[in-house]
Parts: sequence; C-alpha cells; structure tokens
Amino acid sequence: MTTTTLPQPLRNTRVLSLALNLPGPAALMRCARMGAECTKLEPPPVAGYPSADPMGIYSPAAYATLHQGVRVLHAHLKTAEGQATLHEELARTDVLITSFRPSALAKLGLGWEALQAKYPRLSLVRIVGAAAERAEEPGHDLTYLADAGLVTGTEMPPTLYADMGGSLMASEAVLQALLERAHTGAGVCIEVALADAAAWLAQPRDWGLTTPGGDVGGNHAGYRIYPCADGRVAVAALEPHFAASLCAAAGLPATGDAQMLRAPVTHEAVAGFLRTQTRAQLDALAQAQDIPLHTLA
Repeated sequence: MTTTTLPQPLRNTRVLSLALNLPGPAALMRCARMGAECTKLEPPPVAGYPSADPMGIYSPAAYATLHQGVRVLHAHLKTAEGQATLHEELARTDVLITSFRPSALAKLGLGWEALQAKYPRLSLVRIVGAAAERAEEPGHDLTYLADAGLVTGTEMPPTLYADMGGSLMASEAVLQALLERAHTGAGVCIEVALADAAAWLAQPRDWGLTTPGGDVGGNHAGYRIYPCADGRVAVAALEPHFAASLCAAAGLPATGDAQMLRAPVTHEAVAGFLRTQTRAQLDALAQAQDIPLHTLA
C-alpha cells in the first residue's frame, strides 16, 4: 500500500499569530499542517467560553478545529505584562500574522518600521479588510463579496469565501516571506486584503465564464444543475468526450460539438431525460459511462 506524507515546508519555522475570527486562525491552521511551530496570542478567555476570540464564542467547535496543533497563550496587549509576553514570543518568531487595522497595530507598537528595527529577520503578514488606503474601513466577508459582485439577490452565500480565500493568501504569504528572507536575510511585510481575495475569486465571473452566457454559467447543456426524478443533479460534462456520453445517454447524437450543446433544443432534451431518472440511476450511469455528475437531495 502506498501512503502519501504531506510536505512539511515550514518545519523548523516559528509562526506567531495575533489574528482573531476566521482568516488568521485558518491561515495559522494551514501553517501548522505545513510543519510550522504555531503560537496564537489572544486575550484571556471570556467566562463560559473557551476563548475571547469571537470564533470561540459563536462557534466553539470551529474554534477547536482551527487551533488543533496550535499553542495558545493569553495576554492583554495593552498592559506591560502583555507586551512583555508578546515581545518574548517575537524574539523567537519568524513570521507574525495580524488582523488588526494599521492604526491599531501602530498603537500596540507593531507598525512595520518598529518591528523591522527591533527584529530585522521577522516578517509580518498583515491581514486587512481592504488594501492600502482602504485598510481602516470596517467590513466583513459579506461586504467584501458584495463589493466584488458575488452577492446576488437576498440569499446568503453558502460559505465565507473572502475569509477562507484570504486565509489561503495569508498562508501563501508566510511561504513568500520565508523564501524572500532566504535570499536577502531580512524580513518583509506582506499585506493580505480580504477584498482582494474576493476579487480574485470573482475573476471567472469578470471574464464571463460564469455569467449566464458563459459555458460554465449555464449556457452549455453539459454544465448545469437539473431536476431529476427524486432530487437534483449537478452535471459537469463540459469536455467534448464527456458531453458526447451525456448526449448519447439522453438519446441525442453522441457529439461534443459546443454549438450543439448551447442550443435550446439540446438543453430541453437533456433536461427531459434527467427528469425521468432517479438519483440511483444517474449514479449508476455516471459510473458506467464515465460522466462527471453528482446527485443531490
């Protein structure tokens, strides 16, 4: 039996986080999974909750998952004792992750210039809501998605795309910072904006790929969500050979011709066929004919 061990590119690296809520802890969780020695410094716990981190208050289960393998310390950063704890950790840290506004960092003595002067090999990954001059603006995942054009109607998004995308960008920034230090010997400051994460995720829409006229936006009969006899089915038969198999199953000429797959008559024929099939039948069809689809209740 073959086993795959995940690479540990951050082994022998120390990452300290002051970031609360979701993006910072999610980035720290990924760093821990890449082998980093991860520490989180947060305020003392609120009575009855595992943490003063808002995530520990509104979702203790999520907080527990995010902090697996993370050493958690508690300190009030506005006190002399808290500052002493912080700087004791900074002296042995390779990368610091924060999620405060720049003005709050400055008040805590954690502006980039101050950090660089005291800890020249330390890098700072600064998670903010929006980049540059907008970094002081208040916001959350929902407002960044709305700004990127990813909120439609009044339905809430099914997940926290900007936060989770931002966490990936922040863990990537940790790697970037360490690679840069390997070349120069000095730490760097990298700003990660959640609004930029939302804008990155929005690019397929901006390119027209996921708009109604795009082939992965519903214009291609092989890439749509259809009702079936006892639920729904997400069909992703986009490539010509997959589309040809879908067409053959629906009683159409077995072709992957893109123009034919965009024709209303093809949409109607595929929809009509799928309405007659149960989820079990479609699962069996996918297996037998190598068609990428997933049935849903």
